[in-house]
Amino acid sequence: MLQTSVARLYEKNRERLRLTWLDEPVGGDAPLKRDAPEAAALVGHLNLIHPNRVQVVGRFEEAHFVALPRAERVALVEKLFDAMPAAIVIAEGLVAPAELLASTAKRGIAMFSTPEPAATVIDVLRRHLAKVLAESTERHGVFMDVLGVGVLITGESGVGKSELGLELISRGHGLVADDVVEIARLGPTTLEGRCPPMLKDFLEVRGLGFLNIRTIFGETAIRPKMNLRLIVNLDKPSKTAATPAERLPLTALFEDILGITVSKVVIPVAAGRNLAVLVEAAIRNYILKLRGTDSTSDFLARQQAALDADVGEDPAIPFKVPRA
Repeated sequence: MLQTSVARLYEKNRERLRLTWLDEPVGGDAPLKRDAPEAAALVGHLNLIHPNRVQVVGRFEEAHFVALPRAERVALVEKLFDAMPAAIVIAEGLVAPAELLASTAKRGIAMFSTPEPAATVIDVLRRHLAKVLAESTERHGVFMDVLGVGVLITGESGVGKSELGLELISRGHGLVADDVVEIARLGPTTLEGRCPPMLKDFLEVRGLGFLNIRTIFGETAIRPKMNLRLIVNLDKPSKTAATPAERLPLTALFEDILGITVSKVVIPVAAGRNLAVLVEAAIRNYILKLRGTDSTSDFLARQQAALDADVGEDPAIPFKVPRA
């Protein structure tokens, strides 16, 4: 089960949000879990109907609370804590209501204060928890930034993935990770790839060993993260293979990662092929498809138009060629 703690949430966002503990630093061990898809909404404004694990009190919530009679304020606080929040954040530099402060101390629930607006607090904490609690997996390959597109280069061991990555770096593209790529699902259609801390900046090339890409090529050759958009699989055809690699793929290829479909291209590896140029061409073709231009479909349409024209001119042909 994916989870973190209130204490880690505080430490990671203390400087960004200028967080401080109110009263005693209690409740830091309280867990923040993501055990269901709807659990993504862990942080939000004070909500008693659909309670969040981290309740944020802003100026509007404070005004509503203060306007209530004391008995109703006490009842509201009891209802709030019956929902078992992990933490409460008092935003905009407001003074915590005495009833709220007393109950948090009694129940051992963390309470923080920040001068930042409530909307900012919610946005920052949601982004942080989305990354920390994201579903993740690891893939073997080289993850690159090629023409602004996150590309995962895969293939069998020894096929030349790292050498291809090195050539792409020398052509001005960026390295994210080599050998092991950490992939996290940050949204319904978003996969983010990062490098494990141990392998950061390094690329292993057979015969050369480990190369520090940041030191050799400079800061611009390294990317801390990229969204995964395309998988390029290097396929080394076997001489004994029953079926050779498809020369003209007419159907798009995809691969499923963490429930998200990612476009895929298979490039046969052979002596004399410039794989770096082929990868760049595959990326440019992918970008064109995103813009609504499909080269294969355009060619097939042109071919069909030529066949239709030939059928119309030659009465000896009794039927039309079926469309692809």
